Amino acid sequence: MEDAKLFFNTNLRFLRNRKKFSQEYQAQVLGFTRSKYTALENGKTENPPLLDLIKISDFFKVPLDSLLKVDLSHWNEFDLRKMETGAKEYISGNNLRVLSITVTPDNKENMEYVPVKAKAGYAAGHTDPDYLATLPKFSLPNLPAGATYRMFPTSGDSMLPIPEGSDIVASYVQDWTTLKSNSLCIVILKGEQDFVFKQVSLLEDGKIRLTSLNSNYPPFIVPVDEVLELWQYVRHQTDSVPEPETDLQEIKQLLIDMQKHIGKLPTV
Repeated sequence: MEDAKLFFNTNLRFLRNRKKFSQEYQAQVLGFTRSKYTALENGKTENPPLLDLIKISDFFKVPLDSLLKVDLSHWNEFDLRKMETGAKEYISGNNLRVLSITVTPDNKENMEYVPVKAKAGYAAGHTDPDYLATLPKFSLPNLPAGATYRMFPTSGDSMLPIPEGSDIVASYVQDWTTLKSNSLCIVILKGEQDFVFKQVSLLEDGKIRLTSLNSNYPPFIVPVDEVLELWQYVRHQTDSVPEPETDLQEIKQLLIDMQKHIGKLPTV
């Protein structure tokens, strides 16, 4: 089996430069001599002591496993800050989650629409003003003031009775802890995954359960760090005309009405 590739010394240099510290100052704050620290950063120390690794990990707020085995120089600032603050801060969005928006000439927020052809690129471009500038923009009446809105297309039947192909108008959620269990949301997933329209429930172990309205689709769970944005459902638009109720649906409604009526009858 091949030896695992380690990035410890290059990560150490990257993290120091990110803080704009000199080698001498970095050695001082870690409690190392300058020569000891320089040897660590230059990869001259084989098998650094575990206590030293833990001290460095704690100082930079980087998990030890990531410090050793992940090339942090390829991470963007958003993900680095997310790692440093941990899942709870990430969920609450405090001083971390940044939303890019576009505005009208009179400095009012636009509502962007993410067309189907742009869905695949949204996860990569959601913080890029240049990408957002390419999206169609419009406004809708009677939306509550004080929120940021965006419209997303849906596909598939996992959210029936909301029709396939509906466009979901949703408001941006900065603090995910404000969401009630099973809140309807557009969920922007990390990487090449498509965004989804699901019922969202925050779990206590730093994960999120995503549930379809259509019971034929089982729920699934994702870690919070796989979720980039949450947009809470406000309304939907569709060009589908509702089908007339069938006899079975009418009978079902009659039974429901009878049960309600019986429940209101006085007991003897």
